[in-house]
Amino acid sequence: MSQAPIRNAGQPEPVTLLFDVRSPWCYQTSRWLRRLAELGQVTPSWGVFSLEVVNLHGDEDPAGYDAEYGPALRVALALRAEYGPAAIGDFYAAFGTRMWETPADGSAPLPGVPEMTRQALADIGIDPGYAGQVLADEETWTAVLDEHRRWAQMRVFGVPTLLIGEDKHVVFGPVLRSLPGDDDCRELWRHLRGLAAVGTVYELKRYKSLHSRADLPNAVPRADLRVADMRAARALMGPGGPHEGASLEWAMSRVRAGQAAAAGGAER
Repeated sequence: MSQAPIRNAGQPEPVTLLFDVRSPWCYQTSRWLRRLAELGQVTPSWGVFSLEVVNLHGDEDPAGYDAEYGPALRVALALRAEYGPAAIGDFYAAFGTRMWETPADGSAPLPGVPEMTRQALADIGIDPGYAGQVLADEETWTAVLDEHRRWAQMRVFGVPTLLIGEDKHVVFGPVLRSLPGDDDCRELWRHLRGLAAVGTVYELKRYKSLHSRADLPNAVPRADLRVADMRAARALMGPGGPHEGASLEWAMSRVRAGQAAAAGGAER
């Protein structure tokens, strides 16, 4: 059977993780990948892929879409372009820690994406005002769309997606409920990199219910926020509704716009 080789075991393998900050499962995979890097197994790099954009209908123009997680993805790519490839990984780690592992103090709701973006910048030693500079330039959203389309042309359809080795074997996953111990981290990597090189393997999956959650402190409360928005959006998508025929993502963006207007432009 002909197949492209992967690097010999024992040598760090170049691996690119395509991420969207909105996914707790992707964040878990990023934690595993970083641990593998610490263990000398991989050399990681990072790219962005928007779950909101991929879920739009074909007649919905992403250029005019108000993506909830767009600010974080725009800043991530701007950091990579201006500060180098390590900066995007540092930002994603800081943002993910804020989003998924930093519980609210109980007196205030979980922070929104713009605030977490500013906080994550401060965490990596960059002026939080950098976010405003990036978001004032509409071309930074174009950069996200260009990168998203580039990966989509490689048949990427979601996150977490890994591009493994110099030949960039494309693999969706692994989807991890929790971070394995070091021995299991290595063992999972050994098996995954082998399967990735076998072009005839398409899917390996375990049952995951709608109630399954990543083992992260904020996974449930943030899922609850999203479910509330989804329910409000679906009410607008029914027959005769203002967003009949729209995608769920598009209708949810209209729900968020209405919430912002009702709050006088303040973040939720």
